[in-house]
Amino acid sequence: MTATDTQVLLDAVRAFVDDELRPHAEEFDRDEHLPDHLLKRVGELGLWAPFLTGVPMVTVGQIHEEIGRGCSSLRSLLTVHGMASWSVRHWGDDAQRERWLPRLTDGSLLGAFALTGPEGGSDPSVSATTAERDGDGWVLSGRKKWITGGQVAGLYLLFARTGDALTAFLVPRDTPGVTVEPLHGILGTRASMLAEVVLDDVRLGDDAVLGPLGWATGTVMTSALDFGRFSVASGSVGIIQACLDATVAYTTNRKTSEGPLFERQLVRQKISDMVTGLRTSRLLCREAGRLKDAEDPAAIMANWIAKYHASTTAAACASAAVQLHGAAGCSPEHPVARLYRDAKVMEIIEGSTELQQITIAEQAHQEVTR
Repeated sequence: MTATDTQVLLDAVRAFVDDELRPHAEEFDRDEHLPDHLLKRVGELGLWAPFLTGVPMVTVGQIHEEIGRGCSSLRSLLTVHGMASWSVRHWGDDAQRERWLPRLTDGSLLGAFALTGPEGGSDPSVSATTAERDGDGWVLSGRKKWITGGQVAGLYLLFARTGDALTAFLVPRDTPGVTVEPLHGILGTRASMLAEVVLDDVRLGDDAVLGPLGWATGTVMTSALDFGRFSVASGSVGIIQACLDATVAYTTNRKTSEGPLFERQLVRQKISDMVTGLRTSRLLCREAGRLKDAEDPAAIMANWIAKYHASTTAAACASAAVQLHGAAGCSPEHPVARLYRDAKVMEIIEGSTELQQITIAEQAHQEVTR
């Protein structure tokens, strides 16, 4: 893409966020649903999996940042759809790419990432979802929970145990034995249409296996989660920007006996911290995207660091935003209440804060001691 093409695309995304997404984000959150016409618009803009059409990852990160500024629920759908699309492109055979990528590209088929189970979270070593050989195919049984976009996805990138190892499968939603149960009342990203996916003797052919049999942990799962962390980090930057925008506007207009609330020194301190956190998080995401475009192995750790910093900063900035809004910040009349709930989710998904701390510290240990 040329610089002009990139700017045109980003301008269109910003206009979409400002005109069609942000004005209705509270409604979507309250209804726990994103309307079909909105999902169609995402496809018209080419935003479901733009990397499939040659958009560089730096720009993909900017897109996810903008969408995160408007609605983290929609950004969450872009994340899991991207994880499924990325995996098919990188690990699928020619037949799988030909079958799935055209519809994943235009969004006529939505993908979801199904790793987490009700019994052991995202830890694959305790997954109770199994795939057993049956003639020239497979029979899958088990449950996947907290599946973002599970209510609307037509294709699940699903992980199941094959013996003592883990294998990735592409499971069409309309396969007999697949049942989707919506989940409601989630703390944040309420409009991301989460679901529990139940597999009751689901029969699939060998063409459903994605990537190496019994080796999904170090291949398909790792690369999909790497994309997911980049998306969540970028979306967290969008949350920080939204918190900053809302806080500056509110404190400027909120009158006190000593003038606008913005004039208070401690208020300016919190806003200064938001600005600094925004810029550092954005730079970390840009660097992670640059390394990913260069296919540099360092991109993996860069994603860990960007996600750790951006998600924790988003949570801190959202907390400060609610604090500075006072009672109004606890009301659905102001977006910071939703941003606060959404930001907390960012510290959990695609690798919790604690897991990131362990991983980043281990990398530092290896670099110093090797």
